[in-house]
Amino acid sequence: MKAAKNFFTKNEKFGNTDGRPRLAVTLGDPAGIGAEVVLKALADSQVTQNCDVTVIGSLSLLQETYTQLQRQMPQKADTLANPAQLSIIDVPLDESRWGKITVGTGNAASGAASFAYMETALAHTLDNQFEAIVTAPIAKSAWKAAGYDYPGQTELLADRSDVVKFGMLFVARSPYTGWTLRTLLATTHIPLRLVADTLTPALLTNKLDLLVESLRQDFGLETPVIAIAGLNPHSGEQGQLGREEIDWLIPWLEQERTNRPQLSLLGPVPPDTMWVKPGQAWFGTGGELHQSPITNLADAYLALYHDQGLIPVKLMAFDQAINTSIGLPFIRTSPDHGTAFDIAGRGMASASSMKAAIKLAVELSYQRQL
Repeated sequence: MKAAKNFFTKNEKFGNTDGRPRLAVTLGDPAGIGAEVVLKALADSQVTQNCDVTVIGSLSLLQETYTQLQRQMPQKADTLANPAQLSIIDVPLDESRWGKITVGTGNAASGAASFAYMETALAHTLDNQFEAIVTAPIAKSAWKAAGYDYPGQTELLADRSDVVKFGMLFVARSPYTGWTLRTLLATTHIPLRLVADTLTPALLTNKLDLLVESLRQDFGLETPVIAIAGLNPHSGEQGQLGREEIDWLIPWLEQERTNRPQLSLLGPVPPDTMWVKPGQAWFGTGGELHQSPITNLADAYLALYHDQGLIPVKLMAFDQAINTSIGLPFIRTSPDHGTAFDIAGRGMASASSMKAAIKLAVELSYQRQL
């Protein structure tokens, strides 16, 4: 396994002439809302002014989506980027495949298209033409139908980049208080019944390594506070509700505290209470019971499985959260929502998360140059 290439050397300028980071933005599944949210996001000058964006996808899809949205929202035509004015790497669809794509229904044809968009963006990025990839949503079932057996985009990016240590970090900045939520998942797209057997001290050390490096490299946090969730209700209640905490999670955490004295590692925090203080920090304390400053807030939260981390993240920050893949040799961000097949083609999709994903990719690109 060869070492991953590091594109981000300190004091190295971005590859274009104007000094702005270069972003590849993929269109995701053509049957979903990807093209719509991309056109809406790129119409906002505050999103694009600090970066050089190239859209990766089918020009015909962008043009058709643009025309349809103009008809659906004639009073808001200025909220759409005109494809004729965008930098686009066209990934054309052949006639037979295009004819099988139905808006609102993911299938093998739409999966093959979104996979081709991602492969194209990845190839150009690994060729050092972009500092970051921002990905519109894909449907994992459509990838599988098309014959691509990857759990998601993160795993494809890691595989093609020859990376074995990677993770999904969800980042959101509260519009109410300005506080930043960062949540890393220890396990991702696996059945719930496999979680306990998949979790090991080695895996958690791997994820903690990734998280600490990301907090340092991407957010400038040298001595962070990190909260680590328990697995069982009440973190096992001293073995009464599960023994994972007693058998290995608490000993592992004690060893990590010894190995990493510069960090403050909290936990294992009972999963049902770990999100109370983040919720207060996100929405603002308010009320007579919460006038004092919130204490014991962490800089990042390590959740042990998918829903343990993402239910609270999406409850707090559904339109603001961004998925960033850490451990890759380049920056990758994505909106924290799916293809939304149920509203595709209706002009109803919010571009808030796509805008946030582009802005975060820009922020991380500049941070890595410090």
